[in-house]
Amino acid sequence: MALKIGVIVPQGWRMDLVGITDPVEAYETMTRVAQEAEELGFDSIWLFDHFHTVPQPTQEVTFECWTSTAALARDTKRVRIGQMVSCNSYRNPALLAKMASTVDVLSHGRLDFGIGAGWYEHEYNAYGYEFPDGPTRLRQLRDAVRIIKSMWTEEEAIFEGKYHQVRGAINQPKGVQKPHIPLLVGGAGEKVTLKIVAQYADACNIGHQDNEGLARKLDIIKQHCNDVGRDYNEIRRTVLYNCAIAETDAEALAKSELYKRNVPEGRLREHALIGTPDAIRKRLIEIEQAGAQELIIFLQDAAKLDSLRLFAQECLPR
Repeated sequence: MALKIGVIVPQGWRMDLVGITDPVEAYETMTRVAQEAEELGFDSIWLFDHFHTVPQPTQEVTFECWTSTAALARDTKRVRIGQMVSCNSYRNPALLAKMASTVDVLSHGRLDFGIGAGWYEHEYNAYGYEFPDGPTRLRQLRDAVRIIKSMWTEEEAIFEGKYHQVRGAINQPKGVQKPHIPLLVGGAGEKVTLKIVAQYADACNIGHQDNEGLARKLDIIKQHCNDVGRDYNEIRRTVLYNCAIAETDAEALAKSELYKRNVPEGRLREHALIGTPDAIRKRLIEIEQAGAQELIIFLQDAAKLDSLRLFAQECLPR
């Protein structure tokens, strides 16, 4: 199996640091998971970009994504580091490109830059961001991606758009990786998001699909690539799944209760990785056969390390 595998590092927003009241201890828990994942052989670590918990806002610790990315860039040495995914609406795209360039240097060239159109309306309202309709957010994303790539490749970035303008922005250093930091676009919208992938992205992320759905989404990217004259094989194909792994199926099912939100009833196993190591190894083969090249897993109990170690020992490619 050639499938690369990354893991989401607990940072609080999905209630994965509950019970840790000291924020310093909470951060040290986050970085301990990142370092353990690196030691165990995971290919990458990832952070969500949210400001408070979901589905209910609470007072639980939730660390900001990009400052945490910078810290983990110095706390680790080998694994790649990315966002699943940065919300385009939360930061000016020229500034975000500059931040990413800096973090790529801090990590010695290990950054994967993830970005998406944004979706969490409550968070927008709570933090004072305007929440436009979906088509507008996607047009804003398209402009932002063009600006970010320009910041990474041109001496002075110039862009005059409806939503964003840059007029001679200088970005030095541009990062370590050549020709530029890999840009990943997250989302599965077939008409617009996946077309943006085909036009501008170095990688895509499509989450929580069954095998047939995953193959369909990737085929649509291929069609968009044909339409715009892009080589489909230039795009790294990643997919995100919730994961509940245990020595017995009953234990894994008990852990998976948290993952039933937004999953069709009775189809949790098709839209997540649930079960014993043997069952999950079979699912990994199916996911690769559907066309994915990299799998990113979210383990609700990653902070305790046991599930992380079990997955690594039994399911990582050797």
